[in-house]
Amino acid sequence: MPGLLRGMARTAVIAGTATAVSNRVSKRQGERWQEQEQQAAVQAQTAPAQMEPAPAQGGGNSTIDQLKELGELKAQGILTEEEFAAQKAKILGN
Repeated sequence: MPGLLRGMARTAVIAGTATAVSNRVSKRQGERWQEQEQQAAVQAQTAPAQMEPAPAQGGGNSTIDQLKELGELKAQGILTEEEFAAQKAKILGN
């Protein structure tokens, strides 16, 4: 009987340890996924500021549209004054 109790106790300790380790691994993985999602969200918010406007094609309307879109990005706080000026110069060909 003592051997049986010892075996059951050993199994309980092993199962408890395995559960604790599994919980820690799951928590750590969840934190990593959350961190990756936050980084992806930050990158998605900053991506429009890093993208260059499409070059003007054809008529003046596309240039005006680009300037309007650029102004909206600046008004929303997505572009800084320096980024706005640089992109505006590219659109206008300066």
